[in-house]
Amino acid sequence: MSNRITPEIVAEHGFSPEEYERVLHAMGREPNLTELGIFSVMWSEHCSYKSSRVHLKKLPTEGPQVICGPGENAGVVDIGDGQAAIFKMESHNHPSYIEPYQGAATGVGGILRDVFTMGARPIANMNALRFGRPDHPKMRHLIAGVVHGIGGYGNCVGVPTVGGEVNFHRAYDGNILVNAMTVGIADTNKIFYSAASGVGNPIVYVGSKTGRDGIHGATMASADFSEDSEEKRPTVQVGDPFTEKLLIEACLELMASDAIVAIQDMGAAGLTSSSVEMASKGGVGIELDMNAVPVREEGMTPYEMMLSESQERMLMVLKPGREDFAEAIFRKWELDFAVIGHVTDTGRMVLKWNGEVAADIPLAPLADEAPLYDRPSVPTPKPEPLGAVPPQGDIGDNLVALMASPDLASRRWIWEQYDHMVGADTVQRPGGDAAVVRVHDTDKAIAISTDCTPRYCFADPVEGGKQAVAECWRNLTAVGSTPLAITNCLNFANPQRPEIMGQFVGCLEGMAEACRALDFPIVSGNVSLYNESKATGGGSAILPTPAIGGIGLLQDWSKSATIAFKEEGEAIFVIGDTRGHLGQSLWLREIAGREEGPPPPVDLEKERKAGDFVRQLIAEGKVTAVHDVSDGGLLVAVAEMALAGGIGATLEQIGDHATAFGEDQGRYVVTSRNPETIQAAGFPMTRIGTTGGTAISGAGREVSLDELRRSHEGFFPQLMGADAALA
Repeated sequence: MSNRITPEIVAEHGFSPEEYERVLHAMGREPNLTELGIFSVMWSEHCSYKSSRVHLKKLPTEGPQVICGPGENAGVVDIGDGQAAIFKMESHNHPSYIEPYQGAATGVGGILRDVFTMGARPIANMNALRFGRPDHPKMRHLIAGVVHGIGGYGNCVGVPTVGGEVNFHRAYDGNILVNAMTVGIADTNKIFYSAASGVGNPIVYVGSKTGRDGIHGATMASADFSEDSEEKRPTVQVGDPFTEKLLIEACLELMASDAIVAIQDMGAAGLTSSSVEMASKGGVGIELDMNAVPVREEGMTPYEMMLSESQERMLMVLKPGREDFAEAIFRKWELDFAVIGHVTDTGRMVLKWNGEVAADIPLAPLADEAPLYDRPSVPTPKPEPLGAVPPQGDIGDNLVALMASPDLASRRWIWEQYDHMVGADTVQRPGGDAAVVRVHDTDKAIAISTDCTPRYCFADPVEGGKQAVAECWRNLTAVGSTPLAITNCLNFANPQRPEIMGQFVGCLEGMAEACRALDFPIVSGNVSLYNESKATGGGSAILPTPAIGGIGLLQDWSKSATIAFKEEGEAIFVIGDTRGHLGQSLWLREIAGREEGPPPPVDLEKERKAGDFVRQLIAEGKVTAVHDVSDGGLLVAVAEMALAGGIGATLEQIGDHATAFGEDQGRYVVTSRNPETIQAAGFPMTRIGTTGGTAISGAGREVSLDELRRSHEGFFPQLMGADAALA
């Protein structure tokens, strides 16, 4: 443990010269290798948020429904009747590019632990995926691995994967995004937190043994790809969903008692981050016996044990005398259990190994006093107006082409690999505006959606940030739920580039404005920076992608709305203003071959009024189908409703491509058996047609539902090959 620290070793651990000087000042001496490793992961971007903390403080995080906001493992909101929803979204981007199956699988495992470590039983998983060009040489391998990894872990652990989003763009060629979200339910009087307390209380390690997988995972996730990703494969963790299932049940069983003082999952930076966070939040010290840590490989050093990111592990502080009781539970579930230390009053982390001190570090510099940067930022210039855009052929032909495009094509090939019905509480399956999952043994349900439009954020970060929040709010509204709160996963490129930092600052400004206007607070989240690649064949920076994961509450799950047309002869209305905004639209990119202009503006006051009105219509039973208008515009929304219900539509007032495919915000398409009842409400709306038949007619050439379905369903099976054909 007395290896001399050279400048090369310092650089390999991700420190700038200035940061290493701070380490020397904090320690009052040169650190040993274990101490340097601990500083490196705790000061990594992934763990310290050193480039983003100053801006994250600007986000609204409070509301009457909020029980716990950012700072814990997950956010907590009240859903009534003594129950709470606990949820969070996190990234596993770099690991999923390096090793797509295990990267995506362990991303699911990690976010599950964030939720059940707070006392919640997970009820649903979601994901938000971004891939590069479909014809990129690596992309088919990445798509197959990621989807298989998400399904393989979620299906085995017994938590339904109920929806998500998938986009494609060349900016993700060298750095895909895999964001995973979990929602769980807990009793409000049985929520567990991570702050350690009680000098002398035992510190307990439970779950799987520690191996050498995932060492330096947090550091790897805090840098761009400047070399062959194959060299970084050992930094990717390996997951075991069956062990995770046992861990869930064992933890929830122990949580039913009064034995736990604090609990923290071992995620990024493993035993280091969990122990440091628990001690620093509690204002105490911690002493660990490294010889007591369960290991699965011979000769492991304290450095390896502290930095390993082996999966399915938890750290707990127990009440004195409860060790045997707790151990009996974990042994019953065939999991490791070991008392590896105790709480102290020193404010330091002390590691002992073979009777000697392996590390002795003050905790404050590791956590609260970690580096904090207000990096230079340059605002993104406002895009030039788009101007007039000539038609590109027949509207009907445009519709068929758009429905087959990568960003709009059916995701059936993906979600049929996920068990979205396990648990028997899934009310709305993937394919609608939001997933709906019943709160077990109640009439309530949680609606869940993930949303972001990166091309909007790239063109205008402020408007793009607003739109991401507004679209999530709209999707939750469209199923009839009352939006409660959001989590986020802020995916950006290198924050040391002022233009990238400008994107980050702008998106957060827009997000904050929308959250305040919609009473939609942010209660948890994750920041993933350095998402860019210098690898051969890769792109540079990703598009700014502040993924939003939101939840809403339905008091009666049976009254949730769906997108499918229900009967022939029903009136079709669009609620909200249609102005034909084509800037940054999918039609402009896919049909006209241009990525130009400003994104559609978001009028948050109108957004709020339209959403409140739509929820009222749903609650009063005045509409039979509801769908928000987003990518592809009005005609795409109608086509999706027609395909979902197997019923066509005769349309009117959609006479040009801008009306058909403009992506104006704040709009919903609804159907009604009694149109006079919703028109009498006096809210601005336009009747655009009637359901019926087996085709979409009245907007360009008539397009049969059969042709539309073939086009819509064909993309993924064709991309993924013959083995991907639909059953």
